[in-house]
Amino acid sequence: MSCTFPTNQAIVVGGGLGGMSAANTVVENGGRVVLLDKSSFCGGNSTKATSGINGAGTKTQKAKGIPDNADIFTQDTLKGGAKKPELAKLLCVNSADDVDWLVEKFNLDLSLVARLGGHSQPRTHRGKERFPGMTITYALIQMLEKVAEKTDLAKIITKAKVFKLVTEGNTCVGCVYEKGGQNFQEFGPVILASGGFGADFTSNSLLAQYRPDLLHLPTTNGEHCTGDGIKMGEAIGAKSIDLEWVQVHPTGLVKPDDADAKIKFLAAEALRGVGGIILNAEGKRFCNELGRRDYVTGEMWKSKPPFRLCLNKAASDEIIWHCKHYTGRGVMKYYGSGADLAKDMGVALSVIEQSHEDHYQAAKKTEKDPDGGSWPAYPSGKSWDEASGLTGSGKKFYHNIIPGSAVKSEPFYVAIITPVIHYCMGGLLIDTDSACIGANNKPIPGLYAAGEVAGGVHGNNRLGGNSLLDCVVFGRVAGKAAAKYMLGADMKDVDLREVTGGGLTGAVESSKLAGGSYEDKMNSAPAAAAAAPAAGGGGGGGISLADVAKHNSKTDCWVVVDGQVLDVTSFLSEHPGGELAILTFAGKDATEEFNMIHPPDVIGKYAPDSVIGKIGGGGGGAVAGGAPAAGGGGGGISMAEVGKHNTKSDCWVQAVSGAGFGRYFIPLGAPWG
Repeated sequence: MSCTFPTNQAIVVGGGLGGMSAANTVVENGGRVVLLDKSSFCGGNSTKATSGINGAGTKTQKAKGIPDNADIFTQDTLKGGAKKPELAKLLCVNSADDVDWLVEKFNLDLSLVARLGGHSQPRTHRGKERFPGMTITYALIQMLEKVAEKTDLAKIITKAKVFKLVTEGNTCVGCVYEKGGQNFQEFGPVILASGGFGADFTSNSLLAQYRPDLLHLPTTNGEHCTGDGIKMGEAIGAKSIDLEWVQVHPTGLVKPDDADAKIKFLAAEALRGVGGIILNAEGKRFCNELGRRDYVTGEMWKSKPPFRLCLNKAASDEIIWHCKHYTGRGVMKYYGSGADLAKDMGVALSVIEQSHEDHYQAAKKTEKDPDGGSWPAYPSGKSWDEASGLTGSGKKFYHNIIPGSAVKSEPFYVAIITPVIHYCMGGLLIDTDSACIGANNKPIPGLYAAGEVAGGVHGNNRLGGNSLLDCVVFGRVAGKAAAKYMLGADMKDVDLREVTGGGLTGAVESSKLAGGSYEDKMNSAPAAAAAAPAAGGGGGGGISLADVAKHNSKTDCWVVVDGQVLDVTSFLSEHPGGELAILTFAGKDATEEFNMIHPPDVIGKYAPDSVIGKIGGGGGGAVAGGAPAAGGGGGGISMAEVGKHNTKSDCWVQAVSGAGFGRYFIPLGAPWG
């Protein structure tokens, strides 16, 4: 049924993976879309996802001979906590086509497959480099940006805080948002993709209302996760469900020099999938590392902290990109031997050796007699592993095991971990069209939800790898349903490659609009580019690393990336990955870690005006804010000078700006992980 008011425009609220999946799908079905995001950059929590996206029966699985299908996946999801079979089935049945859609339409690498906790088959897909959440979401953002650049089918507006849904009778006909101190309206069916509420610790938050017992915990969520979409939906009569089910993830990463930080990085569950084991303060295993997240967290609360996630050489080699990234962030440590690890932990080496030996023997017995163990296994059968079997959730699957005799000389990557608020299973109740359900148990015309804002998909616990899948599956379902609602018989197939003049030729594409407001970028990008200091010029000094090192606080923060110095002080509060992701490198060279996460063009695209100079000589000209210019007869910025800008209110980094901008010091305006 088409709209009762004339429109061919859908409104998507939220620029994470759910919103981007919905927006691209609206265009694919012949509609127009305007996407609103309250942050300075699109991406949201989706860009932080580190393990991958689930798919059962994908082309990747078939090529690897993995005997998986939607029925097996559905059974695992229901056993993992889902309570609504119709939504769980839709999630799993659509998974293969939707993962293949990502690979084929967005030229993504999802060629690696791992088994996460609660899954009976390896089905969590990721690529060889960068975190999968960043890679996948960034590709969809760039596709929509190209649509917006080349056609009138899409529009992206950031710094746009939607605060009210507009209704006519029982129909949602649009929304009101605030941008730059002014209110604006957009009309059309609304797809809410605004995320959960896991970062709202205020006294009147949904977290305080439904789970006050969790307010003391840290979180992995960005500060934007305050439940806006849920509140707006409830205000016009939409039902909510399962708001009390907030997932506490067991492996938040503790930064030893900032152990009490409220916002923490997350250790990918894939680290356990490749064979990582968890040791308590005494050096002993105490749980099934591949059990449900709520189970692992519960066992941690019963055991003795601090807890360590330990990867032996084979395990770390399989996921070395993650290990190097975490090590660079200061939240993981490399040990040349198990003996060194034992010394640092203050426990006898023999204890850690015994923990590994018991684990090794359980694995070998499982190979010979999979169901002959003495303990109940998870998800089914019997287990030989006493450490987890005693908890009632015996370990069934093993990977990259080593005997106790190898521990003494084996190298390890190790992280201290702690439980963290991670994901809100509850949200607005939806049906199989992603339509929000009203008080009369019927869909509210013109209102849809996808991603974490939607409730009922995961029940009381979400399996790892199902969040990105949830965003893609229900984002696509919502996008198609909204297009059908708007256009009726006028729906048509639109090829994204054709309307964009070729689509994405790689996972990284150049675009004027990436991560910012459509209007802002169109109006300011040329000026910003022109303001950046030119490369080359007279010989001379540039900025020294010693100078950069002086700028190392929240109020004065410089960072170096690929020979460029960036003053990112004013950007700290807007960074999608949180302040800590930048402050870790305040006054330092962040080149390796920056390039592990980001495509090479992000600085030149997002904020070329952040460059204040470069390391060494060359360049010339003044830089905004009184910062010394690069090059110009020896008057460039030294690394020592950059080092002075290392705080929240004054933050510079060095970076490569991208095509056409050379090497500069710029205020960072790009996602930082």
